[in-house]
Parts: sequence; structure tokens; C-alpha cells
Amino acid sequence: MKNEKLTQDEYDALAEVARGLKGERVSACVGRNTKRLAGLKLFSVAKNGRLSLTDKGEQALFLRRCILSMRALATDPSAPLDADVANFLGKKAHIVANADGAGHILTDKGRESLADIDSQGR
Repeated sequence: MKNEKLTQDEYDALAEVARGLKGERVSACVGRNTKRLAGLKLFSVAKNGRLSLTDKGEQALFLRRCILSMRALATDPSAPLDADVANFLGKKAHIVANADGAGHILTDKGRESLADIDSQGR
């Protein structure tokens, strides 16, 4: 996802499709963003018109959760993290468990990565 910057509205549409669409009609949010997100191969559109998230779409949502979690930790070391996000960020050496066992701390590598992400306007 090199220069494929997504808007908050596009992330909302991805999340909505990830949760599963109810009924035949899509929301206005999904409708507005289907063409672009399908073009970026984040959605797939079946012949019957059904939308589903691709692996690339799932990855985009997961990375978004990681970035938001790192931003939360930057301001509050006791911010709760989902287990999969904490595991991933820990393996990548972006966070370490707090010494008292409550919460996590961004490492220097994590702060550098977050600064790089912010400088790119993501």
C-alpha cells in the first residue's frame, strides 16, 4: 500500500464490509467508496454484486489498527491493545511491556516509525 492513502470514509467502508453486510443494499458510505476500493483491490465484487474484503483489505485494516494503537500508546502507556496488535507490534520491536506489567511502552523504533508515518500524512 505504498501511496494508496485512504480517507477515514474509505476506512469506514472497509470496516463495514469486514463486519459483513446485512441485506442486499449497501450503505451510502460503502456505495461512495466501492469503485476506488475495488480498484485498489481492497474489496472484491462477486458476479452477484456481493462485496467482500480481500486479503489486502484485511491487511490495510490491521495496519490501521496498529498505527492507531501506537498513537494511543504515545499519549497513554496504559491504553488497551488488542492481543493481535500487541503481539505484532511486540514482534516488530515497536512496543515492550511496561515494567510494572500494566500496559506497553513505545520503543525508540516504534517512535521513529510513528514519526515516519506522521511525516507521510497517514
